[in-house]
Amino acid sequence: MVDDPTPASPPPNPKVEGREPIFRHLDDPDVPWQAVKEQRNADGTVAQVREKWLAFSPDPQYLSIYARYDPGMVVRRHGHFSPHIVFVLEGSATFDGRECPAGTHIELPLGAAFGPIVAGAEGVLFFEVMLGDPRSWGDNPAAFDAALAVQGAEPLPDPPLEYPEWLSDLRTHWVDDTPEPG
Repeated sequence: MVDDPTPASPPPNPKVEGREPIFRHLDDPDVPWQAVKEQRNADGTVAQVREKWLAFSPDPQYLSIYARYDPGMVVRRHGHFSPHIVFVLEGSATFDGRECPAGTHIELPLGAAFGPIVAGAEGVLFFEVMLGDPRSWGDNPAAFDAALAVQGAEPLPDPPLEYPEWLSDLRTHWVDDTPEPG
């Protein structure tokens, strides 16, 4: 193999005039906790997934969130309409039965699904980034039902969310994962 002596050209300058960094802090009043999922536990209490949406951009689309799952919270097997990164900050959760303690990094490529997700006994805290359309789709509802049954929990209706006007709520969207005949 012969080395090409021609130096590579640098990529074009991506700078956009008027664009500046955006700083947020978890305590900022414009970054409230919001419930996004709920379940009724066997003892009658309600467990939640709560999120702080730190960045939610339409162009290009992306979302970064700080998410807290109450102990034993079950989230359906799902994927997103974009690549998705999850980092476990505190506590632990299982994904498809795999234990993921603090320090675990999970990469979900576009088209992949994971879960059900079950928060550990102390709950779990995640930092997540979706690099494109952040909405989710679910598959394998039987696995979700089985995980709920193990916890003695039942899902409650999704709490209402105020999505940006350029995005609609798809939290109840399930893909048909029935095998094709023959």
